[in-house]
This record gives sequence, C-alpha cells and structure tokens, in this order.
Amino acid sequence: MGESLPEPGVIDDTIVAIATPVGQGAISLIRISGAGAFELLAQVFFPASGKAADIDGRKAILGNLRDARGDNVDEVLLTAFKGPRSYTGEDVVEISCHGGILVTKKVLETLLAAGARAANPGEFSQRAFLNGKMDLTQAEAVMDLISAQTELALKAAGEQLAGRLGEQLMDLRAGLLALVAQVEAYIDFPDEDIDPETGDLLVKRISGIHQEVSNLLATADQGRILREGARVVIFGAPNVGKSSLLNLLLGFDRAIVSDQAGTTRDTLEEVINLRGIPLRLVDTAGVHRSQDKVELEGIHRTHQQVENADLVLHIVDASEARSDDGTAIIPEEGRHLLILNKVDLVIHSDWESSKGVRISCTETCGINDLEDAVVDVLAKDGEAWGNNLVAINTRHKNCLKRAKLDLEAAGKNLKQKGSTALPEITAMDLRSALDHVGEIVGQVDAEEVLGEIFSSFCIGK
Repeated sequence: MGESLPEPGVIDDTIVAIATPVGQGAISLIRISGAGAFELLAQVFFPASGKAADIDGRKAILGNLRDARGDNVDEVLLTAFKGPRSYTGEDVVEISCHGGILVTKKVLETLLAAGARAANPGEFSQRAFLNGKMDLTQAEAVMDLISAQTELALKAAGEQLAGRLGEQLMDLRAGLLALVAQVEAYIDFPDEDIDPETGDLLVKRISGIHQEVSNLLATADQGRILREGARVVIFGAPNVGKSSLLNLLLGFDRAIVSDQAGTTRDTLEEVINLRGIPLRLVDTAGVHRSQDKVELEGIHRTHQQVENADLVLHIVDASEARSDDGTAIIPEEGRHLLILNKVDLVIHSDWESSKGVRISCTETCGINDLEDAVVDVLAKDGEAWGNNLVAINTRHKNCLKRAKLDLEAAGKNLKQKGSTALPEITAMDLRSALDHVGEIVGQVDAEEVLGEIFSSFCIGK
C-alpha cells in the first residue's frame, strides 16, 4: 500500500524521480516537485552564462549540475514550472540530462544528496490530485494513456484525462445532493409529511439518476476490453483451421500448422489490434473424443478458455459433414461466431444454409467479413466502437453498482406510504449513493482507495 497519504496543503517535502524508462538513450528526464524544488536546484545547478541560478519558473536554462565536492556531474537543460501552474500544482523542475544509465543515476544521486526524497510510485500524480489539479478519474487516465495498446484505447484515455467522465460523475453528484437536501428538509420540519405528489416527483428524479448510473455501468465491458483486450478464443475440432486462422489474423506464423490431428496440445495467446480494439487471441487444442491423457488435458484447458472468453470463434470445416465431435460446449449466453472455413472447396450440404462467416484460410478470403463480424459482436448493444468512449474501470463499476442499489432502496422507501421514518431512511440511502459516486472522483475521505490507485503507477508519474 505504501506510505500514508499526506493531507492537501501540508505536503512539505520535495520529491525526485527518473521519469524516463530504464536503459540507454539520447536523453533522460528527471522530475522534481515540491515547495523547496527551486532552492534545492540553486545549490547544485550552475547556468552556462556564469550568472547565479535564477530559477523562477517558465524558463529553460542550460547549465552544469555539480555534486557536493563541486565536480561536474553533467551538462543539463533545466525547465522550471512555478506552482500552481504545473503538473502537480507545486514548484516543478524537469532536468534533461544525457541518457546514459550511469550519468542518469549520478544526477539522481546528486539531487537526493541535496535534500530531495525519492518519490513513491505515482506520487507526482497523487500530488496533482491532492492539490486539485485533477480528479481521481483523470489521475487513473494517466496510466491508461501510458498503457494504451490501440488508438481507441488512447482516445478513451485522452477523453477521461480531459475530464469527460469526471464531469458526468459530478453532474450525478449534484443531482443526488439536491435530492438529499430536499428530503432532509422534510426531516428538519417533522410536521410536514412528504405528500403523494412530491413523493412521486422524488421517485421520478431518483429513477432518472438511476438510469444515468445504469448507462455508465453499461460501458464497463467496453472499458475493460480497451484496457485489457477482449479474450477471443479460437475453438473447434482438430484440423479445421484454428492455428491457420490465428496465423492469418496475426499476419505471421505463430502456431504450427499440420494435417496431423493433435498438433496443438496447449493454448497459445497473442495480442492484435483489430480496428482499434485490442484482442487477446487464444488458439486452443482441437476438441474431439480422445483417450490420450495429454490430449485430454489440452481439451480440458480448451474448455476452461471457452468459459472465460469474451468471444468464441467456433471454426468448422465446411467441406465436411457435421459430426458429433464433442465441440458443442459453448454456453448459450456467451458471445460466439460460427466460422465456416475451407469455402474454397465444395461446401457440404450440412453447412449450405448456415449463417456463419465464410472464409478460406488457404485462399485468405472472407477475412474482412470476419473482422466486421467480430467488431459487431463485441459492440455494446449494437453501438459502434468509438461513438461513446466514456469507459469505466473495475473500481468505478463497483462504486456505481453500490450506488445503484442505494437508489433502488431509496425509491422503494418513498413508495411505501404512511411511514413516519420514510424521510430518514430515504436520506440515508441517498447519502450512501452520494458517497459511492463521490468515491470515484475522490470527493470522500478514502485513504486506502487512493493508496491502491497510485501504488500501481510507475515511478516518476
């Protein structure tokens, strides 16, 4: 979990970290933040002009960094940002030095010796949050932006970083706060009961907020897929073209292709970018009736992959008759596509009327149709990918689910006529919903939540 979080306004130390990846490059960037950042640099930084260091923000200055003995460590370019007009809201200095591993380490050691403290993972973004530069959803978007694997994921992270999700959640909080105020007004004046007409209006307003919460929850799957990739399992009997399809979608030969049954005995996994959607393609062992212990273990693993899949690509040999090969294990509620392979050969009458996607791995035809079908199946309620890029993560989902239950309880309470305790019970439910929504953007005291979020960040961010 790391160290306990400082309270806003009482952060009094200066932190430093290397902000570029470990390794050798042209330039390394070292970031410093804190009230004493400028004074610290004045001890060890000497401008090339020969004048005393004048670090007051909004300047880039060339000079030398010197250690406590006065020896030159490196020639660096120093860029200063005066708080609160900086990433963290504090005085920030970014030092560009030569990108060697040793020289970068020496620069960091010099700054630590001058009085800076090594930053914890995510501490720069944590300070930005604590100083009101961003809400929690924006802070989380920083890491989403860094780890984005596709353009759609990058766009979604960018919109969240710009505050689109935070704005929706703050509007939700405002609506809930108004409801709480109205209900608590009846508590303050006990002689005034909630009349039926007012009660119906409150229920209607609660229902509207409930729908907004449901709309946000509906983006959870899309958010998970953009961040982690959709788990797409290629499934079927032996020798129907599973490994060939994997290689075709990847664009290179990853899996061994052979006419011999049982060539693939374990699962293979690769990630591809399909029109902006990250897919985790899983090639599986062919499912058939077997007595071989190794094959049976592979088939068991195939069943496990199917159970955990976001999408199953059920591929068959359309040139052969249907057979009872043991492949009928796909859960009915799961998303799956039937793929008719080998359509370059004569299609067997058993498959002529099937609505599956028709392809040929050997002739590489039908692949665009398959890609269209995959995108359509993964789309939420038929909505095109990219139309709605507000995509919540697992933490947001859990908070919103609890808020939804609170709203349902509040609405149910208001519909029960004649109970003198109704306003108090309803207010408690609405305040609970308000807290759960506020937890997402960091509007409640949740030190443990903050520690969990920022501990997953990289050093220097």
